[in-house]
Formats: sequence, structure tokens, C-alpha cells
Amino acid sequence: MARVLLFGRLADQAGWRDRVIAASDLSGLRDALAAADPDLAEALAAPGVQVAVDKAIVRGEAALTAGTEVAFLPPMSGG
Repeated sequence: MARVLLFGRLADQAGWRDRVIAASDLSGLRDALAAADPDLAEALAAPGVQVAVDKAIVRGEAALTAGTEVAFLPPMSGG
């Protein structure tokens, strides 16, 4: 079970910010999210969205264990 956190517009779109989801890796987590909400899955796959596993940015695949925290971060803007 991974604790999934959504921030910014991703949380607004999903209607939740924090949820526990059963998955053994990031691709399984994305599949579970897609099955529950295809629009959210599309938003999570958009360019610029970053994934942090236990507070470290991850590119590609990562294994998830009990208590793993996965955060999806929308693209940042600023000036």
C-alpha cells in the first residue's frame, strides 16, 4: 500500500489530495489510478508532471513497499 499525494491542479482535478492505494510499483499505481479515473491518469502523464517517491524525484520505474509515499507534482510556474 502506497500513500499517494496529489498537489495543485492535480488534486483539484481528482477531488482528493491524499489516498492509500495498493500497488507494488509505479506502473501498477498508474494503472490503478487510470482504472479509477482516466482523466486523472491523462493529467498525471502530461509533460512537466513529476513524481517523487519518499521525497526523491524519480524518472522511470520504482518499486513501492508498505508505507511508501508517492507524490505527483504539477508543472511549476513562476517568474
